[in-house]
Formats: sequence, C-alpha cells, structure tokens
Amino acid sequence: MPPADIKNAFGYTLVLPPGWARIPLREGTQEAVKTIVDEAAERVSADLPKDKVADARMELYRRLNASVKEAQRRDGVDLYLPVEPMHGYLIAASIVVAKVDTALREGVGGQDVLTQLLADSAGSEPVEMDGATAVRKERTMPADPKKDAEAPSKHVDYLVQVPSSGGDSGWLVVSFSTLGDGNPEGDFTEILVELFDAVMTTFRWRTE
Repeated sequence: MPPADIKNAFGYTLVLPPGWARIPLREGTQEAVKTIVDEAAERVSADLPKDKVADARMELYRRLNASVKEAQRRDGVDLYLPVEPMHGYLIAASIVVAKVDTALREGVGGQDVLTQLLADSAGSEPVEMDGATAVRKERTMPADPKKDAEAPSKHVDYLVQVPSSGGDSGWLVVSFSTLGDGNPEGDFTEILVELFDAVMTTFRWRTE
C-alpha cells in the first residue's frame, strides 16, 4: 500500500485487505476515482447492457465524489473504500486518515492530552500504534436524516501524535465507519470492526 505524505515529511503505511482502494485527498484524487470506476465498470460490463453500465458508472462517480467531499471536509489526507464485494456483498464502510494541526498549551505534552481523552471520553481505551501510545474510541451513532445519516452506524477512531524532532507536530486521526448489515451492534458489524482493528496493527510511520 503506497504511503500517504503528510506534513513535516512524515508519512504512514497501512496494509489493507483485498478489495479496498486508496483515494488520496490532496492530489491525484480524480485520477484515483476514475481508476476505481473504470475497474468496477469492467467487472460488470459482461453482465449488463452498455446503457446500464454507463448509468452505473455515473452513479459510482457520484457516490465516490460525495465520499471524497465529506472526507476532505474533515481535513482528510486519504480515503479508503471497499470497491469489491465481500462474500458477495459490497459493504458500506470507509476509513479516513486525517492530519489535525492542534497547538498544545505551553507545558502540556502529548501524553497529557491522551490521558485527558481517556478520562473524559466514554468508549475510549489506550492502544499502541507503531510503538507509540494512542487512543482508540468506539461509538454507535444513531440515524440522523437531517445530516444524511439514514441508518445507525458504528464508528471507531484511532488518535496518535505525529512524531517530531521538536515542537507540536499535530495529530493523526484514523477513522472507520460502517453501516454493517444495518445493525450497528450485530455480529457482521463486529466482524468489520475487528477487521479494521487488524488493519491498524499494520500501521507504521515512515520518515524521509
């Protein structure tokens, strides 16, 4: 999986399961979207009339660009999406990697921030990301049609401070969300959460 460049010449790598694709959100976005659409159209072209394939391409473009827009609104660096069926089904899930530039108060260290987050946030627990202490938070979000959330969803966030030789380097947030099978507390949703947690064990920093 190609690393995504982030600020201060740092980057990261993730190993994703088969059938997932990366869309960079700072450059090369539309090229990545086009590749996903072209490959999806090729997979279904043998089973659908040409006009249906064209309609499917347009709908996929619309959905992907909507996901891109939302991820960019969240200051995303990369967006990862499942683009091939899993056991015959295309799952509704995404991973957004975002770089958050948050200045710390003088005398307040990154470890202090993590400790406070663990104390203040329900569903949070300490985890390790490439040897560094991080916070994992899991929560269920109810349906909210006013925010285009037609069904409840499961969300899992990992937060870790970007390593730096000096000064506040900001934070990296890796956010997973899924509708699962429609039941955010169901077995299938739990399998997807476990899959994401497994992906996060492959997280590594890259320095240049």
